[in-house]
Amino acid sequence: MSATAIAAPRKPASRRTAGLLLGLVLLVLVVLASLAVGAKQISLDHVWSGLFDPAGTKDDAIIRELRLPRTLIGAASGAALGIAGGVMQTLLRNPLADPGLLGVNAGASAAVVTAISVLGIGSFHGYLWFALGGAAAATVLVIALGGSRAATPVRLALAGTAANAALFGYVNGLQLFDLEALDAMRHWSVGTIANRDPALLTAVLPLLVAGGLLSFALSRSLGALAMGDDSARALGAVPARTRALSIVAITLLCGGATAVCGPIGFVGLMIPHAVRAFCGPDPRWLLPYCALYAPVLVLGCDVIGRVVMSPAEVEVGIVTALFGGLIFIYLVRQRKVARL
Repeated sequence: MSATAIAAPRKPASRRTAGLLLGLVLLVLVVLASLAVGAKQISLDHVWSGLFDPAGTKDDAIIRELRLPRTLIGAASGAALGIAGGVMQTLLRNPLADPGLLGVNAGASAAVVTAISVLGIGSFHGYLWFALGGAAAATVLVIALGGSRAATPVRLALAGTAANAALFGYVNGLQLFDLEALDAMRHWSVGTIANRDPALLTAVLPLLVAGGLLSFALSRSLGALAMGDDSARALGAVPARTRALSIVAITLLCGGATAVCGPIGFVGLMIPHAVRAFCGPDPRWLLPYCALYAPVLVLGCDVIGRVVMSPAEVEVGIVTALFGGLIFIYLVRQRKVARL
């Protein structure tokens, strides 16, 4: 019997529900902080009036034109990365599964630098779809190199490392000979939700929603697949179809988020580990937890980045890499961390 079948009953439904409610409360609080905190501090009263009863003041403009789009992009991209990480780790039964480790970020970067340097595309709107396509191609390539159904954590890590090295070598090579590409990539590859055009989120939101809904629809089949192909078939799941649709969902979620924000590391890797200790490995609970707690992490790190060097800012991708790495090391060293 798999870990999914054993561990899930040990987590009472009341505890799981309480965890979801806590995540919702934390998300509301961090959203308010994201709207109120920055180089200019704005009171919560003014945040409320700026959102629902604007008077045309400077604070209203800051809230509605700068911080609200930034917050929505951070919440959407965080949820997408968290859900994708949960699906990826469950599907592959691999605790190393993460968009960055499996080549999604490298594939998106390679496609973007190609669009900039070779095709002369210089706007976020122009290379948005290149990033999405590159992420999709890299995901399929790494899983194929890792052995597809026979994939193991070691083989996938090696395949991801090889793909990342090759793709980033290509990116660095093009940047070396094209200063325009280097400058454009510098603004995209740092991983940020600041100064992003809200229209970018509008463009990829249908993809993120489709990927999220598909992930939740597959949650029961993913739980069955965790017990092995034979057990999954006995429970009515179709392993090949579940894997194929899961890869589609991962690509839509990771590719869309990376295309808008650039590569933001550790979110899809760390959040499923953190919440699995409370909700268990059952995807029917794991994915909603990831959808709530991942945007809490992204927006929380973004707020920290705004105040730690105020009035300057540290981009969210740098903060998540710093805190995410430290917290992840702590989690994997604890004996109580739930295993896949």
